[in-house]
Amino acid sequence: MIHAYRLIAPRPSFAQDMDEREAAVMGEHATYWYGLVERGTAVLFGPVADPAGFWGLAVVETGSDDEAARIRDADPAVAHGVCHGEMHPMIDPTFRAAVPR
Repeated sequence: MIHAYRLIAPRPSFAQDMDEREAAVMGEHATYWYGLVERGTAVLFGPVADPAGFWGLAVVETGSDDEAARIRDADPAVAHGVCHGEMHPMIDPTFRAAVPR
């Protein structure tokens, strides 16, 4: 199953004005997602430069909705209450052969 994950910051200015605790948690968040990419669970992740305020996006491949929910809940940004995460299944996604870099 493919799921889309949206990480919602606590305020539009979060990327510019996070405090030391928030910055530390977001460092843990990045490490967590790099690990999911290395294991092949996360297809991609990164910040989205929305003019209304940055938010995070990830695409993950899981065996179930429950597994996707566990991934969301284990994200340090969510687990520490810094951000809110939404995980939604994608219905019949279409893939291309390779993503150019």
